[in-house]
Amino acid sequence: MQSSFSDFEYANKKKLTRRDRFLAEIEAVTPWAAMLSALEPFYPKGGGRGRPPIGLERMLRMYLAQQCFGLSDEGMEDAIYDSQAIRRFVGIDLARESAPDATTLLKFRRLLEAQGLTKQLFETINAHLAEKGLMMREGTIVDATIIAAPPSTKNRANARDPEMHQAKKGNQWHFGMKAHIGADIDSGLVHTIVGTAANVADVTQAHALLHGKETDVLADAGYQGAHKRDENKALDVQWHVAMRPGKRRTLPKDRLGRLMEAYEQGKARIRAKVEHPFHVVKNLFRHRKTRYRGLAKNNAQLLSLFAMANLFIARRRLLALDSRIAS
Repeated sequence: MQSSFSDFEYANKKKLTRRDRFLAEIEAVTPWAAMLSALEPFYPKGGGRGRPPIGLERMLRMYLAQQCFGLSDEGMEDAIYDSQAIRRFVGIDLARESAPDATTLLKFRRLLEAQGLTKQLFETINAHLAEKGLMMREGTIVDATIIAAPPSTKNRANARDPEMHQAKKGNQWHFGMKAHIGADIDSGLVHTIVGTAANVADVTQAHALLHGKETDVLADAGYQGAHKRDENKALDVQWHVAMRPGKRRTLPKDRLGRLMEAYEQGKARIRAKVEHPFHVVKNLFRHRKTRYRGLAKNNAQLLSLFAMANLFIARRRLLALDSRIAS
């Protein structure tokens, strides 16, 4: 394909931005062929009288860029026109064609939701990471985070989203949903995601966050008593649940107390890995609020977000592995 003037100008610029570097790394570590193969049977082939569908790879790239930059459908369309880095990633040359519009992206997202394809993408990426030896599956860290939902009733229904609820964290009330995750104890990569209303207790979802092959489970104090619950009694795992803060503060100052405190600190250091995917999704990908109404659409998006978060977290190890193979 002949390069346009803007392509030459972009290729010769002196400084790479963080966006340039980010997209270059994601480009390099994403298993494009496997992901396209998973989606291809469900994507319209065209052949009718109407306008032929835009290429699957282009729509997938546009959708994934939207997730990574926390953009609305309209915002993603604008970003293609505004950013040469995003245009190159998606594969758009404005000298020859216009960008897919927001409605086209909306239809693609609805196709993914209706066919459960974001789960396919999540599993495809995780299979790729496991194949590279980055998911050991010997232990799981479980945790949850609240994602706020719009509390306003100024909408067409004149009501809040009925599938979202309030929950108290510390001294504050939050309205929204919870993203519950199970993460690999070695790498911190997420292998399981469950989305619920915010008022669902963390401990009730612990069993759903296990893949079944782990021998150890780590969790914070919100999961106290998990091993006693009916759904967990038959599990052949060791539960390492944090002591409640109040009880920890009253530990004796003798040798036994110091050993118990050291054990708690050790568990906390391992558990800290689970904060990394939350940080990527909420801070780097800017997903601090739900974008859609209802749990189904938001759960579908969570699968895409954590899939891309896994690639981002593992990117340096993946690039190092590829460079060793190349040499």
